[in-house]
Amino acid sequence: MVASAQLDLLQLFPFDLDDFQREAIAALDENASVVVCAPTGSGKTVIAEYMVHRALARKKRVFYTTPLKALSNQKFRDFCSQFGPEQVGLLTGDISLNRDAPVVVMTTEIFRNMLYGMPLGEMGTTLAQVEAVILDECHYMNDSQRGTVWEESIIYCPANIQLVALSATIANAGQLTDWITRVHGPTRLIYSDFRPVPLEIHFCSPKGLFPLLDRGNQRINPHFKNIKKHLRGERNLQADAPSHKYVIAQLARRDMLPAIYFIFSRRGCDQALEELGDLCLLDAHEQEQLARQVDDFVREHPEAVRTHQLSQIYNGLAVHHAGVLPAWKALIEELFQQGLIKVVFATETLAAGINMPARTTVISMLSKRTDRGHRPLNASEFLQMAGRAGRRGMDEVGHVVTLQSPFESAPEAAALALSQADPLVSQFTPSYGMVLNLLERHSLETAQRLVGNSFGQYLATLHLEPVRREHAEVSAELEALADGDAPVSEVELAAYEKLRGQLREARRLQMILKEQADREREQALESQLKFALVGSLVVVLDPLDRVAKTAVLVRKVPGPPLMLVCLTADNRWVVTGVGGVLDFQPHSGRFDEAEGLSIPTYLMLRPGGHIAGNPESLDLSCRLPALPVPEPPEAVTAQKNEVERLRLAQENHPAHRWSGRSAHQRVQHHREKLLKRHQRLAEQLSGESDRYWQEFLRLVRVLEKVEFLDNHKPNALGAVAAAIRGDNELWIALALLNPEVEKLNAVQMAGLAAALVSEPPRPNTWATVTPSAQVEEAIGALQQTRRNLVRLQRRQQVLIPVWLEERLVGLVELWAKGADWQTLCASTNLDEGDLVRLLRRTADLLRQVPHVPYLTDSVRQTCAESQRLLDRFPVSEAV
Repeated sequence: MVASAQLDLLQLFPFDLDDFQREAIAALDENASVVVCAPTGSGKTVIAEYMVHRALARKKRVFYTTPLKALSNQKFRDFCSQFGPEQVGLLTGDISLNRDAPVVVMTTEIFRNMLYGMPLGEMGTTLAQVEAVILDECHYMNDSQRGTVWEESIIYCPANIQLVALSATIANAGQLTDWITRVHGPTRLIYSDFRPVPLEIHFCSPKGLFPLLDRGNQRINPHFKNIKKHLRGERNLQADAPSHKYVIAQLARRDMLPAIYFIFSRRGCDQALEELGDLCLLDAHEQEQLARQVDDFVREHPEAVRTHQLSQIYNGLAVHHAGVLPAWKALIEELFQQGLIKVVFATETLAAGINMPARTTVISMLSKRTDRGHRPLNASEFLQMAGRAGRRGMDEVGHVVTLQSPFESAPEAAALALSQADPLVSQFTPSYGMVLNLLERHSLETAQRLVGNSFGQYLATLHLEPVRREHAEVSAELEALADGDAPVSEVELAAYEKLRGQLREARRLQMILKEQADREREQALESQLKFALVGSLVVVLDPLDRVAKTAVLVRKVPGPPLMLVCLTADNRWVVTGVGGVLDFQPHSGRFDEAEGLSIPTYLMLRPGGHIAGNPESLDLSCRLPALPVPEPPEAVTAQKNEVERLRLAQENHPAHRWSGRSAHQRVQHHREKLLKRHQRLAEQLSGESDRYWQEFLRLVRVLEKVEFLDNHKPNALGAVAAAIRGDNELWIALALLNPEVEKLNAVQMAGLAAALVSEPPRPNTWATVTPSAQVEEAIGALQQTRRNLVRLQRRQQVLIPVWLEERLVGLVELWAKGADWQTLCASTNLDEGDLVRLLRRTADLLRQVPHVPYLTDSVRQTCAESQRLLDRFPVSEAV
């Protein structure tokens, strides 16, 4: 081994390196961080191994982080075999081995917790001599529960430590790289879509196994082109799914085993194994090898054996899902890697990084059940499972088999197989622990900057980029709108515009008052005119010149509407309705001769009709008296005078005589529009860009309400919560500080801890053992505290769960009392894997308590003893 900056790659890796591996190594030797985005099985591990070799050669250290304890344990075993046990350490929370070794494998959460304990940007004693951190399975940033840990690790990691982010194929690897460059330092994207073992994708129906795509893997096989694509949820009664036995027979006949057979439910996996009966896929030599290892396991760990599936194990068949004991799963993984298990029925969790490559993966369904109902698989989920196919150095080609079902056929499978990977999204979510740990070491302003560095904030910034560009364009346009030289000031223009508005309003009011007066006049005259006699005098409005004139009623034309034919004093014939009559004078005399007048035949008998009179009508018209025109109501007259006053004021205003006023006003109106738009865009930018910071502040307000913070700094109570890792650190701290907790012994403490970390089980879950009276009393004492916290969180719009689940507490107490595993399993219908997970989550909390400050010695000691009671096989995690 060469102790220099550039190691002899040929000495380290006697095989040919791929281009992306060489590119990544060159970038690392130039002191850049890297994001390596390549398909599963393409050899990303080589880059991590190079960093280990380089660190050892330089007498430096390297951290290797993974998302899961099982992956960390597996990588620890691999590195011990490769570099020697003395060179490798392991930290997974419950296991601490050789922690000062040059190479330390750990869960990513442990690394994040280390960074919490150091001043920002400083190496501290924990990271002394560390020159690189490898973030394996970095696409776990997409995980809703763990994603925040990756973002925090990248944000808080000192800039002089190189980051090696290893990720499966994602659509936005460039964005991830750019973000790491911004928050950590120069980072290069090393991207490869090359698979050393190419994949062939098949479709299996009861009629056989066929290639799904054409020879170029660009489109669907023409054999399937005439098959109708189903609408989502549409059932095709003619499309039966092939049986599991038939599918495996097809794989065996084509030499496509071993295979991982993905089924998205534990029960489905178990039922598939039962369906195969006594099918055996091993030859005599393989059976002998497998039997020897299984017999040894049964002899050493009888309590961990799945006895009802033991016969299938001997035939080379197994299941692998969260309901299976970890020790049994480890045996399955080991046998599968040796090629002694030919088919393993597994849920999707097996695709998440466990080293179990196969020649073939079978994807039984293209949709899966979630908490929100069934949904189609997304492209990344499909690629993750498909990526398990093809063993490097063993297979020339890997196989992916999709199955026909009543809901899915070849077109749906082809569409998914040809889809590109999904983009990585941020799951960044502030927690009470994050708030307390940041504020313990940093000011509120620094914390805001750190939260603003999240990948979620970066993506939000990209999302707002069009808004930001538009905001800049509007700002530039506003600056370009110069006022110019105006003969009147803006104040005078504003006064003029106000005057114009007052005039418009005065005219509108004048019209309203006039219409109201006319309506009242018409209502008063209508009843009188119905009984008016021919020859009566009226005052009418002549349609020709709109002048009020005295007239005599010559004829009534019944309506509706009522029409009056009148002769005016200036010898004109006028036809009017009630609205055209201004006054009716029944007592001013009556001209009987009007009855004998002939109305011209060419006079249109409709309101508004009018013609000049003739000599026959002249004699009568000349004798008509001049009646006074009625004055309008005072309000109408006063409003008319107001309109005239405002009109004169407007005409005499200096702005009225400015010829450029209209153009100037158009510019001003445009400016006002731009200002409103500018404000709306600014509000949009402000509202979106600080979403994560607002979430952070909501948690700060909750912590202040319960007095865990003083002047934005954690006090003694806050220090308790800051030292805890959990779903809701504040709630766990409040529970541990309750005086009732001190009364519990070690067994009872285990039960209470389980209540604090357990999510509500499925509705059909049962357990025959109940909590002890002391634990029930402690839970009862915590109920009011829980209600207060839930209420407070709801007011602040905080959605962090507050668990206090007692249905499974009795099981944990039973195990803490020393019950054997068979007795525990017989006391509930929980799967064994779920039981282990419950007990491990409980033990994980108990393991933290002895290191939490400001708790009483009795609580810390009791929790330590309680954790020891739980930590026995198969709950204890073996490496």
